[in-house]
Formats: sequence, C-alpha cells, structure tokens
Amino acid sequence: MKNSDWRSTSNSVYVLNYHFVWSTKYRKRVLLPPIDSRLSQIIHNICDKNDVEILQSEIMPDHVHLFLFAKPTQSPSELMRLLRGTTAYQLFKEFPWLRRKLWKGHLWNPSYYVGTAGQMSAETIKKYIQNQKTK
Repeated sequence: MKNSDWRSTSNSVYVLNYHFVWSTKYRKRVLLPPIDSRLSQIIHNICDKNDVEILQSEIMPDHVHLFLFAKPTQSPSELMRLLRGTTAYQLFKEFPWLRRKLWKGHLWNPSYYVGTAGQMSAETIKKYIQNQKTK
C-alpha cells in the first residue's frame, strides 16, 4: 500500500472505503430524470459538507450504489442515516408528487448493504499478521 492511499489524523492512519447499496421502498422505479440527477447533487453536497470522498456512484431507477472514503470517526450507520434521511427529506420537498408514488410516504427501504474495501485483501492481511513473529 502506498502512503498516498492513506489519510491520517493526530492519532490514526487509515484507509476506510465503504460500498453502500440502498433501494427505494418496494423497489419502486422512481429514481428517474430529473430525480436521479437531483439525488446525485444532494448526495455530493452531503459528502462535501461531511468531508467524505465519493470514489464512485451510480443511481439506478430503484437503488443507489455509493463507494465512499470516510474517516474513522464516521460510522457506516451514521453515514447511512445522514444520506438517506437528508435525501428523502429534500426530494419529498422538491418533488411532492413523489410521496404519493410510494405507499406510506417512505422513499427508502429500511435496510441497506454496506461492505468494506481496502487496498489489501483479507487473505493478505491474515498472512501479514501470521508472519509477524517470523520476521
């Protein structure tokens, strides 16, 4: 791993990449133009304000993929709460008819996927730890 991949604070050095996937309630295909582009803008604004780097994103008609680089002080669950809560609030405010398209007025499914990705595979890390005493 190169030093340029790392970030640091006064007491930590880290590479934290999260892959998030979340879907619309009932997998309704409502993230279509112009909603998809507005959703992307809102997500970018949230990440900019919270010092989270977007590595890749894609908005599909019924779900969102987001690959982020975050700080160790930002938990995945807190990031999801912030992203889903703010985007739903903003989109319902700007597109009031959207709420009627979804039963019970919820934009997002309550569950989501999060996975981590670093610069090294899990196997490489295991081997590195196992070989510490032999060095």
